[in-house]
Amino acid sequence: MKKEPLITEAQSADKFERIRRAHQSEIAEDYVEMISDLIDETGEARAVDLASRFGVTSPTVNATIQRLQKEGLVESKPYRSIFLTETGVKLAEASRKKHQVVRDFLIAIGVNDDVAEQDAEGVEHHVSEETLSKFKEFLKIKS
Repeated sequence: MKKEPLITEAQSADKFERIRRAHQSEIAEDYVEMISDLIDETGEARAVDLASRFGVTSPTVNATIQRLQKEGLVESKPYRSIFLTETGVKLAEASRKKHQVVRDFLIAIGVNDDVAEQDAEGVEHHVSEETLSKFKEFLKIKS
């Protein structure tokens, strides 16, 4: 007997398209957030610091920074610090807020603080606006 698919092909394609988009924006969100954090902590963001924080090589950071420049999120010149554009600042702030909501939701349902912090780092990039809205509603009820 042939089983019926749980979702249609179109639904499946939509789901995986959303996941692909999330993966593409994940690195940009992580980088602008880290650049913002470094600027707040030390007054500047350097490629060498990003490489150290992310555990990647300098060429990887340089390639990513070039991509972020093309996307209008950062400004950088060779051998100079990296700065966020206005768009980059907005993305960093939005990413940070989303991370906080996801982390706070996980803590509210009983997840250990350290685990919630780690899990939020992955979930924040894939959570839909609808789900995030429900997390916010839940947190208001719990407050």
